[in-house]
Amino acid sequence: MSQILHEFLRPQPTGGTIVTFHKDSDVATQRQALVRSAGEGVRSLSGGPGRSAEMSDDAPAFHLEEVGIGVISEHVDAQRSAGILSGEESVVEARPEFWLFAIQDFQDTADRTWGIAATGAETSQFTGAGIKLAVLDTGLDFEHPDFTGRNLVQQSFVTGQLAQDVQGHGTHCCGTAAGREVSQGVPRYGVAPEVHLHVGKVLNDSGSGRERDIINGMIWAIQQGCAVISMSLGRRVRQGEGPSAAYERVGELALDSGSLIIAAAGNDSARQFGFIAPVGAPANSQSIMAVAALDENLKIADFSCGEINAGGGEVDIAGPGVNVLSSVPRPQLYDVKSGTSMACPHVAGIAALLAQSDANLRGKALWTALTDSAKALSAPASDVGAGLAQAPQGAPDEGYGKTPVA
Repeated sequence: MSQILHEFLRPQPTGGTIVTFHKDSDVATQRQALVRSAGEGVRSLSGGPGRSAEMSDDAPAFHLEEVGIGVISEHVDAQRSAGILSGEESVVEARPEFWLFAIQDFQDTADRTWGIAATGAETSQFTGAGIKLAVLDTGLDFEHPDFTGRNLVQQSFVTGQLAQDVQGHGTHCCGTAAGREVSQGVPRYGVAPEVHLHVGKVLNDSGSGRERDIINGMIWAIQQGCAVISMSLGRRVRQGEGPSAAYERVGELALDSGSLIIAAAGNDSARQFGFIAPVGAPANSQSIMAVAALDENLKIADFSCGEINAGGGEVDIAGPGVNVLSSVPRPQLYDVKSGTSMACPHVAGIAALLAQSDANLRGKALWTALTDSAKALSAPASDVGAGLAQAPQGAPDEGYGKTPVA
């Protein structure tokens, strides 16, 4: 049994390599290192919102110039490539690329959106209007009746697949963060119903995604000017494992650009048996906000990961993550799910409300506003961070939150 569990917890490599370069190394030096390790034909991905979406398999390597990150294809001899990269002074880190997954949700039943009430979203007069919010996941069912007719931006980063969601995870997360009009008899479930929603498909129709596609999507959302980027995805990490230099680089770019990346902490704990798993990647990066899950009694969810690893493995904040009603693809339309995947878009939606309340709340200032306004809980900070995220109250025309947050 222990051996089977060990195999299940082992990260799953794609066969590719993620290369992070020193910040002070120039683009030409980085490209030369990629050519030496992977061969001619390295493809550059740079530029604004029109950047290439897909990293197809027809190039030996890709170069994300904005952040100094390279991706070497799984078709390149990894051992030879690693040997060459180990001698490159411009390289900070060269490591295997892993598959990341839609963080598995736990099914249950409920008849209310208790999270909208617990976070104060139901009484807030802010709606997220004018704020760009990105959900990077399995996409969205664009024909769902609660989303039809809405001005959405969509982009798929998965080779050969459209941004249309067939798996369901992405539609549920989009609904919690930004669900708007609902059918008669269905309670409100969206935290920020008037945000300008950006849907990035970075996980395939089976719910898994290559890191190269996820990083590409993160950069796209930043370049789109999204103030909030919600990521209910990740992978398990070992006890003592530190954060990835690649995600830290992208997280820093986001904060410097006025964006805040919010990620699910992970569902790998079994607290009823005394086991707490460390916060997963990429939520374990210091520049990415890690979200834990709470139940209806505002207690930490049994499955929610906790602060085990230092250097970025802390829990920063908590959101409703048990028995959460939201949208799912047709024909079902609605379902109840549980997980830190459900807590993450609650916090992302609240971040959008705060961003609407004060134009100064962007990047790190928005992070500070979220944690400073969180509701204190009885659980330790290692489990819930600053506490339960809270929506801003007051009316937009009353001058709420006009003092910049440092």
